Amino acid sequence: MIEKEFDIPFVAGIALREKQIQQNYRPIIAIHKWFARRPGSLFRSLLLAEFGQGPLRERYFRANILKGIRVADPFMGGGTPLFEANRLGCDVTGYDINPMAYWIVRQEIEYLDLKKYREAASDLLDALENEIGHLYRTVCLHCGSQDAFVKYFLWVKVAECQLCGADIDLFPGYLLAEDQRHPKNVFVCRNCGELTETYSRKNPGLCKACGKDLSRSGPAKRNHCSCRQCGSINRYPDPKAGPPKHRMFALEYYCPKCKSQHQGRFFKRPDNDDLAKYAIAEAMLTQMEQQFIPDDKIPGGDETNRLHRWGYHRYREMFNARQLIGLELSCQMIAHLANERVRNALATNLSDLLRYQNMLCRYDTKALKSLDIFSVHGFPVGLVQCESNLLGIRSQRRSLNVGSGGWSNIIEKYAKAKAYCDAPFEVKYSGKRKVQIVIPAEWIGDQRNGEGIIERRNVQLYCASATSAEFPSASLDAVVTDPPYFGNVQYAELMDFCYVWLRRLVGGTDDAFHSRSTRNADELTGNITMDRDLDHFTEGLSEVFSRMANALKPGAPLAFTYHHNTLEAYHPIAVAILDAGLTCSASLPCPAEMGASIHINGTASSIIDTIFVCRSTGKVPRGWIAERPEEVAELVCNDLDQLRRGNVTPTQGDIRCIAFGHLTRLAIWQLRQSWDRAMPVEEKLFIISSHMEKSGGFAAVAQFLGDDFVSASKVQHATTREERAFYGTSEDYISF
Repeated sequence: MIEKEFDIPFVAGIALREKQIQQNYRPIIAIHKWFARRPGSLFRSLLLAEFGQGPLRERYFRANILKGIRVADPFMGGGTPLFEANRLGCDVTGYDINPMAYWIVRQEIEYLDLKKYREAASDLLDALENEIGHLYRTVCLHCGSQDAFVKYFLWVKVAECQLCGADIDLFPGYLLAEDQRHPKNVFVCRNCGELTETYSRKNPGLCKACGKDLSRSGPAKRNHCSCRQCGSINRYPDPKAGPPKHRMFALEYYCPKCKSQHQGRFFKRPDNDDLAKYAIAEAMLTQMEQQFIPDDKIPGGDETNRLHRWGYHRYREMFNARQLIGLELSCQMIAHLANERVRNALATNLSDLLRYQNMLCRYDTKALKSLDIFSVHGFPVGLVQCESNLLGIRSQRRSLNVGSGGWSNIIEKYAKAKAYCDAPFEVKYSGKRKVQIVIPAEWIGDQRNGEGIIERRNVQLYCASATSAEFPSASLDAVVTDPPYFGNVQYAELMDFCYVWLRRLVGGTDDAFHSRSTRNADELTGNITMDRDLDHFTEGLSEVFSRMANALKPGAPLAFTYHHNTLEAYHPIAVAILDAGLTCSASLPCPAEMGASIHINGTASSIIDTIFVCRSTGKVPRGWIAERPEEVAELVCNDLDQLRRGNVTPTQGDIRCIAFGHLTRLAIWQLRQSWDRAMPVEEKLFIISSHMEKSGGFAAVAQFLGDDFVSASKVQHATTREERAFYGTSEDYISF
């Protein structure tokens, strides 16, 4: 059982490593972008802890086949719990209300003939090269080659001065590239626009072209900018002015001819030929037949209102002419493919490619690469945008991709993802050396082709709300899921950006694409624009959990991950579990996010999830039923000790979330016998809130955490604490 066999130090260690470079551990996630994917190693561990035999760390790296086990995920999202269960041979059933989630999981699990896929992808790249390859070439400043490849075109937003009418480049700063991955810092001259490389960022010196002082700070700050012509202060953006204008001001390129003699990256100011090629792209766009470029309006929303404030009102306005040409041509070529699964795979690639082929991507001045539009799980509109080479660049010397955001990058990642499905592996550390261990008896898919035999597995995927899911009573062996975290991510608003393209390309072949948008009033996320509040989230979660509880066999687990920075967001979790007639038998900590993520790094957010394990009947260790804040603190400290043994260094935010998990579990335990699910949802939430307040909440627990909390985010103190014996004889357990 999970409660006894889940090895926190072991799982924490492998999950933490996986989240640092997740695609190296679970290449399957490269099928398509989804948000906040939890580690596959976490769900593999949960399933093996529940259904396997023997210590988890002994069987984790061995083949495990769990035939006859039926697992469901009512919020499949990016599909991690499902494909981990499918890999182990379980029958799997998944639901998601978002058609993009349904489509992504379908592409992850459907069998694909890799040879046919690679052939079609190669033909696509060749055709695109013939049509538009010339638009991504530039002249090398060092050797004069006419065939240097542009990696990134860099654009700055331009505003019109409200007083004199002059164009104002909205540079927040003039530093283009830092000296971490390039020998020098690269600055844009505010006077003449030339690029100058310098050793000092603080005192960059003079422009090599005009001799004027270089500056770090730009004219745009906090929605105000100064006009260099008349000195007036202007405000930006102006929603009434329509989509913002952009000016190309720099290129990063790659020259295969002289790269071996060149140190660092290649940068240049666009020359007349570069500007002329973009003008050619604009002319080509007006002349071509546009079958797939979406003209859909961008609906208002919690995230999309940001786009409206910048004057973006249709999705096509988020792309420049060169991007639209490449995407339209790609769609036309993909649509003519006869092999349905190959066509769907390349259509999925195009949908994922959109993340980098738009005019909201930013350039990382440290890593010197494009940051995709969803890098912060929203639609932040920057002032400097990065246009990636749509085709991608392959290094002839090392057969590797140069740069990011092109077709060759997406195709290579997709091929690796599907190869992983055929031969999944785990990564094990031997000292400091990583060892890739292939698990030959395991595979991911609806079928497996090999040696003249087709082996099939039971996979059922539904694009529907799990609030209407129908399962026979006592038919499931486990429900394992990663539910929405109230208002953390606006999945539908973000995924519409891809959906409007994918729907035009494959929508006629799948009923999931009947709607013009992925937005649904029944989606279980908090959303101000659609009037979805905490009550809506609670009622929906309760309905889903109740249906899952009815479908579970007696004592079978409903296990899910959850974390939020506020205790209030845990109240719906408690209500849903109680409404389902379940008891929370464990709350276990595990790393589930990457601390270096752009949306987490430097914030008080937690990377630690609580795994809630819920059952209709079972036993819990008596020591887990804490009644006083100091006892809860002891449980938290024990969790921290185990996480540290897995090389996790918890922050104060992590500690809060761990405590929130225990407080929620204990509230469920103490309220379960008197709970009335017929109460109005407002009353249920009030009861949970009042109960937690009466117990003192986190503030009461924190008083007994001592240095574990106070010093958490600064210095880790080695502490000696006698570990609680959680498991022993039957007298140490309480039945429920």
